[in-house]
Amino acid sequence: MKTITMLEFRHHAEEIIAQVQKGQRMILTRRGKPVARLEPIAAKSQTDDDPFYSLDELSDEAAASLDNDQIDDILYGQ
Repeated sequence: MKTITMLEFRHHAEEIIAQVQKGQRMILTRRGKPVARLEPIAAKSQTDDDPFYSLDELSDEAAASLDNDQIDDILYGQ
């Protein structure tokens, strides 16, 4: 699996994402230590019934903003 640094990712994000879309898996490192894995998402994991795609139906303009963890908890119970 290919390894890329944060600096490489910042400078070449478009090209790197294109490679990932084509199936290339990569490990992203920060200060020499692995921090994330970049890999394509299988088409079967993206379904139309995913609650994420109906997020606008759950919104309330009068309510306070939610952070990502709160949203994940509401949608997926995580």
